[in-house]
Amino acid sequence: MQVTDGFDPFGFTTGQAAPLESSSRSESSVVLPIAAGVAASAAMPQDALAKGGEYGIFEGRISSLAHPTIMAICFLISLGALYTGLQWRRIRDIQTEVNEMKSEMKPKSDEVARFKAMEELSAGDAAKLKTVEAEVAEMTKAIDEKAETRKELTAKNFRDRHWALGSVLLGLGISFAIEGPVNTYMRAGKLFPGPHLYAGAGCVSLWALAAALVPQMQKGKDWARTTHIGLNVTATGLFAYYQIPTGLEIAAKVIEKTKFP
Repeated sequence: MQVTDGFDPFGFTTGQAAPLESSSRSESSVVLPIAAGVAASAAMPQDALAKGGEYGIFEGRISSLAHPTIMAICFLISLGALYTGLQWRRIRDIQTEVNEMKSEMKPKSDEVARFKAMEELSAGDAAKLKTVEAEVAEMTKAIDEKAETRKELTAKNFRDRHWALGSVLLGLGISFAIEGPVNTYMRAGKLFPGPHLYAGAGCVSLWALAAALVPQMQKGKDWARTTHIGLNVTATGLFAYYQIPTGLEIAAKVIEKTKFP
């Protein structure tokens, strides 16, 4: 079959190069998609990079010191929550102790009643009655003292105070634990992994886990109460050992490198 003139755009039959016009079209078919891709990439939003002054007042000293200030308040709140929580637990423990003492005293009270129901008592029974009555009187006094202590503690409303402090710590603490790294990135364009960041993440996680146990605590699960206390004590220990010393160092650098406002 004979090939007609002009039908061989790539020069297969003549060994000649393709015409200039076809070559240009071929290059355009490659260049145009690349150019379109570059244009599309340019139109896409870029990662936010912190630059000096780009975020205005949010890079200033007041905004930068909000995190350490609130965290210092949260540490005091955590101490208050720890104290009120332990006092609330003490109220519960006192009631348990009272119930146990009453159970222990009941057989002795029954024995006293049995002796008094006798028409006549031997010398031995009279002496035993006197001993048991003394034991019952001593246990009754101890029960009354514990009951009075429990009454005084209950009047101080530690339960509601613990709930209030815990709620503030959970809301304020977690919010500003997030605000701190965000503010650091806005000022420096990066985060600084280290004890302060890691221990802070640990504290926030422990707060959240402790709060997650509340439904089980309300169902009377003692393991949940014990774990709740343990998690919060651990969080407070992390805060005191890591967050405060490293936080003071970071706050000093922030004051050095920022200006009002």
